[in-house]
Amino acid sequence: MNERVTVEIDAEVLKRAQDAGLDLSMELARALHRVLPAKLSDEERKAAAERFYQENKEEIDFYNDYVAKHGLFSDGTRTF
Repeated sequence: MNERVTVEIDAEVLKRAQDAGLDLSMELARALHRVLPAKLSDEERKAAAERFYQENKEEIDFYNDYVAKHGLFSDGTRTF
């Protein structure tokens, strides 16, 4: 379901987009999809977190081991 909206845009940018043959509605929708988080169910969110962990496990484990051995860089400066 599409809705009609009014958007203000710099005239030069608009001209360049029109000259390039861009579909402004499609480009705006794409940009919004990129910056807005997807609505995930709890199961999807857990699966995404597990996927992220598995893809980055080596780096995460290295960092956690480093912090366990050496502490955080801010340990000497925190006041809380």
